[in-house]
Amino acid sequence: MLRSFTKFLWIEALTIATLVTLAVPLPGRTAERITGYFAPFKDFSVSVRDLEAFAQEGKIPAEYADLAKQTPPAQLQQWRQSLKQRFNFSTEYVSQFTHAPLVEKLLERVGESIQTDGRQNGMKSLRLALIRAAGDKKQGLTALNVLRLFPSRQINLNLAEVFTTYNELTELFKRRDSTLLAFNRIANAEAATSTTDFSNRLDLRRAGTFRWQKRQFAWLDRSRQRMVPGDLYLPQATSSRVPVIVISHGVAEDRTTYAYLAQHLASYGFAVATLEHVGGDANRFRKYFSGLAPAPKATELLERPRDVSFLLDELERLAQSDPTLRQIDVQQVGLVGHSLGGYTVLALAGAQLNFDRLKRDCNPNRSVNLSLLLQCRANELKPQPYALKDPRVKAIFAISPLNSTIFGQQGMSQIRVPVFLMGGSDDIVTPVVPEQIYPFTWLQTPDKYLAIIDKGTHFSTQAISNSDGVVPISDSLIGPDPAQAKLYAQALSTAFFQTHLANRSEYKTYLSAAYAKSIGRTNLTRANNSAVTAIGSLQLNLVPASAAESIVQALQQDNSLTRKLVPNIDERVRSSNFTR
Repeated sequence: MLRSFTKFLWIEALTIATLVTLAVPLPGRTAERITGYFAPFKDFSVSVRDLEAFAQEGKIPAEYADLAKQTPPAQLQQWRQSLKQRFNFSTEYVSQFTHAPLVEKLLERVGESIQTDGRQNGMKSLRLALIRAAGDKKQGLTALNVLRLFPSRQINLNLAEVFTTYNELTELFKRRDSTLLAFNRIANAEAATSTTDFSNRLDLRRAGTFRWQKRQFAWLDRSRQRMVPGDLYLPQATSSRVPVIVISHGVAEDRTTYAYLAQHLASYGFAVATLEHVGGDANRFRKYFSGLAPAPKATELLERPRDVSFLLDELERLAQSDPTLRQIDVQQVGLVGHSLGGYTVLALAGAQLNFDRLKRDCNPNRSVNLSLLLQCRANELKPQPYALKDPRVKAIFAISPLNSTIFGQQGMSQIRVPVFLMGGSDDIVTPVVPEQIYPFTWLQTPDKYLAIIDKGTHFSTQAISNSDGVVPISDSLIGPDPAQAKLYAQALSTAFFQTHLANRSEYKTYLSAAYAKSIGRTNLTRANNSAVTAIGSLQLNLVPASAAESIVQALQQDNSLTRKLVPNIDERVRSSNFTR
């Protein structure tokens, strides 16, 4: 019985390790045999040749035939495909990618589980195998080929480490599911109190009535010797002063990633600027992966907010001589940010870097929250106060932001302007519980909103296909129905900025759980721009500030591995039997 159980653990661990490495994408194991050790049990191993026979022909090694019968055929097929899946990256790209500071940290973590002959950290061997496989024109970059090219006769899987990571990931998903279930109940209760019929009201997913013109700009900040390029969308035929909205992109994105959102907001009378942060945009990463530029520096965390402030300074200066810019009200500014852009807009709104929290959570970083790999780079900055807040910013809309450790509760509580946080339930880059739900409860501003797209991912709202990006993104990571997710972003950002930037109170009714439910029940057809009743692939839930205390109470009821998931939990929650 014990022998069968340990064999089952070995097969499951091998699968976990394979999938974990592929997700980076990182495959890795040995040239001849893969051995798993899990004290005090006996070691178990499988040859690479047997794995190859399994992947190519579906043959199960005789030793594992009984266990294979207990595994669903669909799962066996999934394992086979994982071993054979080919990733089309050049040798230069893989070399640069695996030497990137963030990826090196991740490789080092993986190397604790995937070790060499002498049971040493396998990071360097794994990197070499990846580069070799990428250069193999015949076999290519597959998990199976990396096994063959791993520079060691045997790979040792530290099953204890694999299962620790697996258990933490399992706990994260369990906690996410239970938290989202509670969140959905709260949103449903909020929606049930509304008597508004949105079917007869303006549908904010549709474009507004303003025409707009697009202008490109590329301005030099001489004080930093840094270019700030981008696009400006100006609404036409308006006699009044118009607020400005600036959109800040994420890592390896550019001004086009949220151009659709800029155009939509301009159609409602806002002047919208989509800038590029040249220290970490798509062009910079293309050069980096081609070996033509160094890796982005940690100082990008400071330069990004400064880019936005400089952009506003230039608009204000140019408006004095350019009649087409005089309509812009640079003292009434809204911000939209995605991912690292979400961090950027939070910093500009007043969130302060929390170096005590960074030191505590990042030395070492053992969290399964992937965004901490980026947040912990702030440890490379000099620990001192940084003046990143811009008083011209009056409201911010953050999509899948990262903030749990770099700001924490202390930093987030400094924000006083209206904030809208938007996340996806299936986001594995900035997980929704630590990066959006907890931060929502930390905010002290009276005007705050939290929207979660059910089945939404980190990439759902991006206007980018799986082949257009610097790092190609699979359909599974983009998630179902990204077109619907973009419509949600359009509708909710319009309602938010009309209410809290343009001061049009008639739009506040749209910032409600009832409206979120309404647009989740109707699809907007592209043919005639009309809404039809049909449950979409992605459901939407929204709660305002009044629901924050209910969310805190729901969080208090779950005392699972909080330290691994949210290392900087709210004091109110921690005092209620949460473990650290």
